[in-house]
Amino acid sequence: MTTYREFHRRSIEQPEAFWGEQAKLIDWRQPFSKVLDYSRPPFAKWFVGGVTNLCHNAVDRHLKDRADQSALIFISTETGANRTYTFRELHAEVNRCAAVLREQGIGKGDRILIYMPMIPEAAFAMLACVRLGAIHSVVFGGFAAHSLASRIDDAKPKLMFTADAGMRGGKPIIYQALVADAIRLSRHPPQKVVIVNRGIDQNLKLVAGRDLDYASLRDRHLSAQVPVTWLESSEPSYILYTSGTTGKPKGVQRDTGGHAVALAASMRYIYCGKPGETMFTTSDIGWVVGHSYIVYGPLIYGMASVMYEGLPIRPDPGIWWKIVAEHKVTVMFSSPTAIRVLKKQDPAHLRKYDVSSLRNLFLAGEPLDEPTARWISDALRVPVIDHYWQTETGWAILSSMPGVEATPTKFGSPSFPAYGYNVKLLHEGSGQELGANEKGVVTVEPPLPPGCMTTVWGQDERFVQTYFTSFKDRLTYTTFDWGIRDDDGYYFILGRTDDVINVAGHRLGTREIEEAVSGHPDIAEVAVVGVADQLKGQVPMAFAVVKDATKVATAEGRRVLEKEVFDVVDKALGAIGRPARVHFVTLLPKTRSGKVLRRSIQALAEDRDPGDLTTLDDPTGIEQVRAAIASMRAN
Repeated sequence: MTTYREFHRRSIEQPEAFWGEQAKLIDWRQPFSKVLDYSRPPFAKWFVGGVTNLCHNAVDRHLKDRADQSALIFISTETGANRTYTFRELHAEVNRCAAVLREQGIGKGDRILIYMPMIPEAAFAMLACVRLGAIHSVVFGGFAAHSLASRIDDAKPKLMFTADAGMRGGKPIIYQALVADAIRLSRHPPQKVVIVNRGIDQNLKLVAGRDLDYASLRDRHLSAQVPVTWLESSEPSYILYTSGTTGKPKGVQRDTGGHAVALAASMRYIYCGKPGETMFTTSDIGWVVGHSYIVYGPLIYGMASVMYEGLPIRPDPGIWWKIVAEHKVTVMFSSPTAIRVLKKQDPAHLRKYDVSSLRNLFLAGEPLDEPTARWISDALRVPVIDHYWQTETGWAILSSMPGVEATPTKFGSPSFPAYGYNVKLLHEGSGQELGANEKGVVTVEPPLPPGCMTTVWGQDERFVQTYFTSFKDRLTYTTFDWGIRDDDGYYFILGRTDDVINVAGHRLGTREIEEAVSGHPDIAEVAVVGVADQLKGQVPMAFAVVKDATKVATAEGRRVLEKEVFDVVDKALGAIGRPARVHFVTLLPKTRSGKVLRRSIQALAEDRDPGDLTTLDDPTGIEQVRAAIASMRAN
């Protein structure tokens, strides 16, 4: 493994020389004067003085050599729509969208909130924003009004870009009711709302003076040529919100130059894509994977990107493999949960299609279990590469790097630290570095490499306090994940150290869910924990204290109240935050200092030893949790 080790060692020991070379993978309007400015730890500035633009690198620069090559392949099994855009056509659509935004007064530094289904206009809007130097904040289309409002208030967007509706499983999700509620709840509502009318919401009504029809605006700018707004490398490109333990989402802020370089390098060394080939990433643009590897990464590298609206099992469980076969996909990126869903289906659906074009299948989002990895690897007869990263990092922290060296993989392991990441396993208490086969917290010694978050939007102090103060006298970035490294140097991720849970690759703060459950007037107190789930990795489970115990004295009463709590959570967070179950108790297990013993609750829910209970104030609480779980299993 000399090649990988040397490559990684150089990235850590000679970061300026290493990243200076990688910077040649993108276009610069003006060269940078310094590769790294780390004069104010832990804040790192990469490619200082360099001037570039993400949209230019993703679209414009390809017009010379590949204008008529496919760039964006849109497939919707929800509506039956299919459309392929060449780089020339994508350039035209992005210019039209940029002209629409410019007409509404959008310029450099303005925030645009994008709340969209998986349709081409979502990608046009993202690219148009960065073309203008505006900052986009994409919010997942499944989030409810309350969650949308909290992101509006933090980003304070000048304009919202949305659609009349999305579709999932053949059922419409009407966006306009959610947008209206979010704007009503918001303290800083956008001045304008641009709406892509797909014709799904038959009752769509535009609010005069605020709502604008995108198609009508676009028709006025069919021949638009909007010049690129060139940005200094460290200027922000986007904000993407991620769950936190405080209940208030954190706005991950990404830069421009470092982001472009990191993604271009990852396409070469990790994903092994080639210009002219096709990448299929099955995520959503509302998540970081959609930003990095549906929109920016493949396009920057001159690849075509598949944008898919639909489920992996509709119209049948062979749909993804049909897409791979028809579009000669060479690089595919999905999640362990999606593969576990497909594993339950008839394998004949997979064997039906010629997937020989596929070079690698990459999986990330939550820990990948060995049976699932082995099943899909055997079925596809291609390498399955497990890799580990976060919204905060924007690209992989741990991964094998077939573009550097074809190292053997181990099922269940995301392999090794990626170049640029000086990964350390630290003891949670002492902060001492651990050796092989010792469980510790996965950390990264700063400076963080290009492409990682540069700060929390508008909250530099929160950036430092959240990510760099876990260990006394040691400034280091914590991932809040447990990990272990074996004798061969392979890493294994063991789960979260904090109160954020991973549901099918989506990170949810238990505090956010607790606040939503507490919104029901009959709930006095609640504890939410993440419980291991064979399909989704983890699911939230709630233990709630009711104000009036008589309401849950019968099975019917408990069922009715649980359904009401589900409805409250759906309204606050969307179905994605809904607990798998709500158990009603009269007392939560707490220490004598009043701290809820969430780890003990989680252990009981997972049929594990609850650990040391000597600090319990009243054993009744833990016994009620135990009884509630036993009753659930019995039924």
